[in-house]
Amino acid sequence: MTEKMKGIEKEISALRGAIKRHDKLYYVLNKAEISDQEYDKLYKRLRDLEEKHPELITPDSPTQRVGGEPIKEFTTVKHLLPMMSLDNTYSSHEVRQFDERVRKALKGEAVEYVVELKFDGVSASLLYEDGIWKRGATRGDGARGDDVTANLKTIRSIPFELNCEADGLPKLLEVRGEVYMTKKALWDINREKERNGEEPFANPRNAAAGSLKLLDPKMVAKRHLDIFVWGIGHCEGRKFKTHVDVLEYLNKGGFKVNPHYKLCRSIDEVIEYCDSWEPKKDKLDFEVDGMVIKVNNIAQHETLGCTSKSPRWAIAYKFPAEKALTEVLDIIIGVGRTGVITPVAILKPVHLSGTMVQRATLHNFDEIERLGVKIGDKVYVEKSGEIIPKVLSVATEMRTGKERFFIIPAKCPACGTKLIKLPEEVAIRCENIGCPAQIKESILHFASRNAMDIENMGEAIVNQLVDKGLIKDYSDIYNLKIEGIMTLDRMAQKSAKNLIEAIERSKSNDLNRLIYGLGIRHVGENSAWVLAEHFGSIDKLKSAGVGALTEIREIGPVMAESIAAFFNNVENLKTLEKLAKAMHGIKPHEHNAEPGKLSGKIIVVTGALKSYSRSEIEGIIRKLGGNPSSSVSKNTDYLVYGEDAGSKLDKAKDLGVKVISEAEFKDLIG
Repeated sequence: MTEKMKGIEKEISALRGAIKRHDKLYYVLNKAEISDQEYDKLYKRLRDLEEKHPELITPDSPTQRVGGEPIKEFTTVKHLLPMMSLDNTYSSHEVRQFDERVRKALKGEAVEYVVELKFDGVSASLLYEDGIWKRGATRGDGARGDDVTANLKTIRSIPFELNCEADGLPKLLEVRGEVYMTKKALWDINREKERNGEEPFANPRNAAAGSLKLLDPKMVAKRHLDIFVWGIGHCEGRKFKTHVDVLEYLNKGGFKVNPHYKLCRSIDEVIEYCDSWEPKKDKLDFEVDGMVIKVNNIAQHETLGCTSKSPRWAIAYKFPAEKALTEVLDIIIGVGRTGVITPVAILKPVHLSGTMVQRATLHNFDEIERLGVKIGDKVYVEKSGEIIPKVLSVATEMRTGKERFFIIPAKCPACGTKLIKLPEEVAIRCENIGCPAQIKESILHFASRNAMDIENMGEAIVNQLVDKGLIKDYSDIYNLKIEGIMTLDRMAQKSAKNLIEAIERSKSNDLNRLIYGLGIRHVGENSAWVLAEHFGSIDKLKSAGVGALTEIREIGPVMAESIAAFFNNVENLKTLEKLAKAMHGIKPHEHNAEPGKLSGKIIVVTGALKSYSRSEIEGIIRKLGGNPSSSVSKNTDYLVYGEDAGSKLDKAKDLGVKVISEAEFKDLIG
């Protein structure tokens, strides 16, 4: 090697060392020593040298955090130690019960607890071999996750190599953490999405999860994700006595460890620390939804052991659902795809569970009467499941006399048709199938993920397509041209081409998706599958009468009447004829050629799953000959549970139904 090359190699090494040091100061310790401009100069110099001398590029170079081609697909990898979920508690009484169980199992041993913030993000695992980062994966089903190394490389607080040789460098180290997005980053992303006519993310957790699933790391880098590490899964070549030792080791190793943890020597101290954070959590720039309580002594972890899904030495304390007081500025009504009129409260903007809430559903007009809510009332609102805002109650003591009753409209606000109320229903409806509001909602439903799954055909796009007269019903979707789509706001040629390709892909969907997409009243995803499996084609279904429909075990008389009425409607038949022509024929249902592994089994799924959406797992059950059901009975063969499984899990256990985890379901289907 020439002296000149030795000098270049030395400069590259020095630049890498300097950039890594400044990355840690800025992204981990929040103590920047140089300006952004000075940092950019260092980075640019390193990048220029590596471009001139590509043979000197190494995988751990700072320039390799974002680069390479988009990922074709994620591969599944096995965790060295399963990533378990935590049991939840919701009161100090339940926390004390946890403490009693721990002390009883440890037979009088002294117990200390470490209490940490419970980050509302996406769990991830980072694998290091001899101190060098090799792989990053999502939690998945706990046993296996997706390899998202390329996307995690965009997080600058993750070190490429451990900085802890003095404390012992493990041969193999699996670090656990929570990937999150700051509130500011979410705000910036959602503003951009709204400008582009796209659906904004509901909360930082959804944004972080969606970002990790992107196939282009360059796009992920723009999301500004971060990570707090909170523990170690598997470790070879290094022993730890306590959880505090683990956190201190990770901090020294260069990881971002949240400083808000506390060692507590009594359960009273634990509860006091948990309670102290509830009023302070909103001041953080990231979301937390509770606290995590862990036994500090790691030897005691082994004594306490685990259940099939959760460690017995740790528990989550969830903060109560957040409530807020605000004012009802107005009550408006929306029109759904089946013509149901829904009242919505327009609220004085209020911050609730990490987002600004400006409206809340009132469900129906009976609910308005039950609550006694008036326009101008002060009301308490909360997020149901921390997602959907709802009005809890009216602060009647704060009334001034200026509040006014909401008058139920006589006509549809979208088309002016007289509204009707059927005797057997709570709902008030617009029966005009040509109502523009219903048309938009029916098209949105048809294009939705669980129906025809036409990607990027969201509310903003559908509204424009209908308003501009480009489509009048869902059959017109398949006659759209790229030139017409490009006339929409913020739809350039590439975006228009992507939408056309998504529409074309949807033609290959199975018949059950199309039946569900038609929006027949009372027909859900499961009944759509039953109808497709039984009749096999849209023509046979169309000609079936109420008698033939009620012979099917899963189809009751109300649903049968609704299906028959749909196919007896002249306008619906015209739309179906147009749809078949535009799609060059409606694809028949693909029957299972032979009995599947779940043939004849009735299976209920409950709780949040890691590897499947609800529609995906139900689709798998059907393809394997099983029958997904929404209710547990003595006839249920299996209940598959995920995180936060509720009353269905308890009922299944009471009835003696076989209960299996998501991982066990995967083993069952092979």
